[in-house]
Amino acid sequence: MARNTFFVTGTDTGVGKTLVSAAILQAANSRGLRTVGMKPVASGCELTGQGLRNEDALMLQAAMSEPLSYEQINPIALEPAIAPHVAAAQAGRQLSAQRLVGFVRGLQLKPADLMLVEGAGGWRVPLNELETYARVPATLQMPVILVVPLQLGCINHALLTAEAIRHDGLTLAGWVANRPREEMMSCEAETLAYLVDHLPAPCLGVLPWQTAPDPLTLAEHLQLDPLLDR
Repeated sequence: MARNTFFVTGTDTGVGKTLVSAAILQAANSRGLRTVGMKPVASGCELTGQGLRNEDALMLQAAMSEPLSYEQINPIALEPAIAPHVAAAQAGRQLSAQRLVGFVRGLQLKPADLMLVEGAGGWRVPLNELETYARVPATLQMPVILVVPLQLGCINHALLTAEAIRHDGLTLAGWVANRPREEMMSCEAETLAYLVDHLPAPCLGVLPWQTAPDPLTLAEHLQLDPLLDR
């Protein structure tokens, strides 16, 4: 059974959740740990000879140490690159927190030292008319890793997301700052200092911009002790 399981969310969509997740997996691999990861729901999948495939799920598959089938990593693959609940409706499918919880629990039975579950979009992204994705980690009581993009507005978004996570009864285990573009944001040092002082969790690292993202080299910028010493 997975010893340490974390849910990875972001302040918004497109902030680098998958890249951060893959880098964390690689950092754990370098310590000799057994790692697995999953992205239960992925929209924006490409139709291939093997079926629908999502580039984020494939990145996780390449980064983890333990062999898993694609279907174990991404059990619900949706083709349109839109919000998951809309993509599911267009495909004639219905998303539910209970079903996603079942997928996660199934993978938690696999022997591993570290397991990551990557969400979709931000903390309150809908699954259906009544549930948001937050119901999944809340049901499983999973500690959360927050990805914060270093860009204008990130302080507000990060603090609001951390507040929502705690409101839902969960622990913010750590956060990672990610540079989403080549140009450094104005007053980056001051922004980072404010986040370090005001987010109720340790900063696990600051990932630099890379033209060709490489989770293995980005792993060198991460500190996993706050996660593994819990």
